Amino acid sequence: MIADILSPRLILRHLTPDMLRASMQARLAEAARWLGAPLPISWLEEAAVMSLRLDQMENEPDYAPWSMRAMLLRETGQLVGHINFHTCPGHPYLAGRGDVELGYSVLPAFRRQGFATEALTACADWAVHTAGVKRFVLSISPDNLPSQQLAARLGFRWLERVEDPEDGPEDVLVADWPFQQDHA
Repeated sequence: MIADILSPRLILRHLTPDMLRASMQARLAEAARWLGAPLPISWLEEAAVMSLRLDQMENEPDYAPWSMRAMLLRETGQLVGHINFHTCPGHPYLAGRGDVELGYSVLPAFRRQGFATEALTACADWAVHTAGVKRFVLSISPDNLPSQQLAARLGFRWLERVEDPEDGPEDVLVADWPFQQDHA
């Protein structure tokens, strides 16, 4: 069992292969039992990322602790989103930009409440203490102003714009640990 990552308001719980399979097959009650928390129907919209992360875990067992985690409210257990590292540290696709790349999604009802910042910071701290990670990467659509602003507040700086075959243009941003935590 992979340990939860805790932050002041969140539990970042690893999503097991069984939980991901149940989710991808729209067996939400079963997936909720695996997770230990209820799942909204909108969870099914994340099937593509679930499939990608499940394939990675099955093909690279060391990736499991870096894979997809649910963002759960500590107080109620309610799902507010998910976060993951795209690979284990040092993957060649990063081309020296950083040690690991993070991705996240917050459910619409929970956006603009600081959950993404809290989850990113907690995962980054975990990566630093687990594997000595020093530089983090985010890839954000130029049109995603809230995520662009979040990245800026954490000290991420623009490195380049790339064309993602699935997501279109993305700004690649990098930040060194510790994040600057500019709350302006």
